[in-house]
Amino acid sequence: MTPQPNPEAGAAVKAADRAHVFHSWSAQELIDPLAVAGAEGSYFWDYEGRRYLDFSSGLVYTNVGYQHPRVVAAIQEQAGRLATFAPAFAVEARSEAARLIAERTPGDLDKIFFTNGGADAVEHALRMARLHTGRPKVLSAYRSYHGGTQQAVNVTGDPRRWASDSGTAGVVHFWAPYLYRSRFYAETEEQECARALEHLETTIAFEGPSTIAAIILETIPGTAGIMVPPPGYLAGVRELCDKHGIVFVLDEVMAGFGRTGEWFAADLFGVVPDLLTFAKGVNSGYVPLGGVAISGAIAETFGKRPYPGGLTYSGHPLACAAAVATIEVMAEEGVVENAARLGASVLEPELRALAERHPSVGEVRGVGMFWALELVRDHATREPLVPYNAAGEANAPMAAFASAAKAGGLWPFVNMNRTHVVPPCTVSEAELKEGLAVLDTALSVADTYMA
Repeated sequence: MTPQPNPEAGAAVKAADRAHVFHSWSAQELIDPLAVAGAEGSYFWDYEGRRYLDFSSGLVYTNVGYQHPRVVAAIQEQAGRLATFAPAFAVEARSEAARLIAERTPGDLDKIFFTNGGADAVEHALRMARLHTGRPKVLSAYRSYHGGTQQAVNVTGDPRRWASDSGTAGVVHFWAPYLYRSRFYAETEEQECARALEHLETTIAFEGPSTIAAIILETIPGTAGIMVPPPGYLAGVRELCDKHGIVFVLDEVMAGFGRTGEWFAADLFGVVPDLLTFAKGVNSGYVPLGGVAISGAIAETFGKRPYPGGLTYSGHPLACAAAVATIEVMAEEGVVENAARLGASVLEPELRALAERHPSVGEVRGVGMFWALELVRDHATREPLVPYNAAGEANAPMAAFASAAKAGGLWPFVNMNRTHVVPPCTVSEAELKEGLAVLDTALSVADTYMA
């Protein structure tokens, strides 16, 4: 589709937005949202006719790209047949979506509880864990994001938690492995893994194992920095959970459904959690949908005991029809394989080459279509290009980098001192190289801010 400029329509969209839309995570008077006219595949465009290659996949969810015809057609067909129905009934689209998801989840995670998105999936997973164990506490990692609802934001480990942290939510945070900025004075991945597990084991001991219902981790943290855990870490957490009767919850809201080059990131590590949360890529965000994949043991807890939770739109037919079509597209068009292949053959070598050319790149890390560049002011000290949770003038270097990328027709995913490279899993090699060329130019701007 060729973008057709229509500035007058764009101005009307922008005016209505500014008059009536209250945006998330924003100071309302300080933002200037781009008015989007359309999108297709890996691109979107504005009302001026400017086209952007989307290296953010929306919010890391358009895994099959924008406007995939098969997913759009499935939504249209479902709307004409049965647009909505209450969750207490068996509905074909809901049943089929659950079956297809269960086929792909690791281990015996064969029961699917549908939610409206990732945050409420986390809410319900933690409720299930507490009811299953009869214990109150949840352990979660710093440098994590699990959602914006009350329990999900309390288990979150980044600054978005601070304003809503009640201090009474039964949440204890710990340090997960992150060798580049090790909290354990580690020099190798093996040391980082061993010391992170020892730290977690000590935290469990001092909190009291019999008080801990669950440990929740993003399999690979997303917004917090795409820190791929070292070999053995997740298996070690699994062992600690088994030892103490703690429910192991993996949050795959961002990492799931092909993003890492596997159906689920857990498959990279050979680990099976007790509960797995998902959303985003399950239907590429075409209609809001999330859920919890539940192990046999936890499902059995609620076999004759009612589960005290639900949502009006749980397993909404339109969302589930979109999920069925998305999963079928991914399977039949080799989308997961495309993410793995191009991640290994294009993104990894090209991003590492960028790091060699640009002194502002401190570290490259990732897998599949899930990568991060950490930008620094000084390679030796690893001082971040901008301070932790920077805003305003303090964030000027990252703002300048992002502006340069957008000026070149690339829409980046920027968080703190990082840019994440997370295009749709359907992206082509040519599109990747187009985006990487723009990223190369934008990083030259970041280089000018080094100490």
